[in-house]
Amino acid sequence: MAKSLSLFFMIISLLSFAPILCLSSNTNYNGYLYPQFYDWSCPNAKDIVKSVVAKAVAREARMAASLLRLHFHDCFVKGCDASLLLDSRGTLISEKISNTNRNSARGFEVIDEIKSALEEECPQTVSCADILALAARDSTVLAGGPSWEVPLGRRDSRDASFSGSNNNIPAPNNTFNTILTKFKLKGLDLVDLVALSGSHTIGNARCTSFRQRLYNQSGNNLPDYTLDQYYAAQLRTMCPKSGGDQNLFFLNYVSPTKFDNSYYQNLLASKGLLNSDQILVTKNQASVELVKLYAENNEIFFQRFAKSMVKLGNISPLTGYRGEIRKNCRNINY
Repeated sequence: MAKSLSLFFMIISLLSFAPILCLSSNTNYNGYLYPQFYDWSCPNAKDIVKSVVAKAVAREARMAASLLRLHFHDCFVKGCDASLLLDSRGTLISEKISNTNRNSARGFEVIDEIKSALEEECPQTVSCADILALAARDSTVLAGGPSWEVPLGRRDSRDASFSGSNNNIPAPNNTFNTILTKFKLKGLDLVDLVALSGSHTIGNARCTSFRQRLYNQSGNNLPDYTLDQYYAAQLRTMCPKSGGDQNLFFLNYVSPTKFDNSYYQNLLASKGLLNSDQILVTKNQASVELVKLYAENNEIFFQRFAKSMVKLGNISPLTGYRGEIRKNCRNINY
């Protein structure tokens, strides 16, 4: 009888804790992000993300830059919460159609593929926000850049911010002070600004993003004098005064698909493509010194970039009971 009662109370005790054990597998109660977050609830999560990203980059090298940019454009709006991935629905206006993302942000189908694979492996466990963070790291590594441990445990937002996407993300034609202010508002500093700008060592930009530098930089119908004029002449052949808005150009013409420090060397040679790139050496002395340091030492650039990416990924994550784990990254759970 005593043994039966003991067994009965043991079963009751285990059942009382079952909901807690179940929930803890994908709920971040303590609010901290840490790399091992999915080690028990979805141990193959990182390998699945890496595999899908590798296939996507093998199909198209440009995809590495596109996926890296998605993480940046997500975090700068209202934190790293995958709000960028939501499609317009009902009263929700997607960030995808903001000025900074329309006809520019891409790679969403790769995120869909990753999410589908993860849902099959561990249903409603891995957040879309964490997928973006992991994909950004894996893309960087595949392009030849540094690796870093990605803190995990973010949850997904249930809304988007169209206005935040338009106003919070640094734009190619912003002034240096405006860009630095946008970084500081997210808890990032000048070192982070110069290091994260190095992501422009890979990827493309549209003609419309830098046209004013070629023809009318200051409203006086004159080109940007800080842009190497031979380089500018080459750019004009494919970026006319009107038309050709979507024509693509390498952000780093020296090694456009290789993640390295040649981006900074280009800046010192007055061959930064975007105005937001070149002002790193024309508007602030501390910024110039960092550009010189990274141009000379690829290892230091890699170390600083990795640290700044972790800081970027830590911007206002949703944890605990805030947000949700979306089943489909394009829609909130209904």
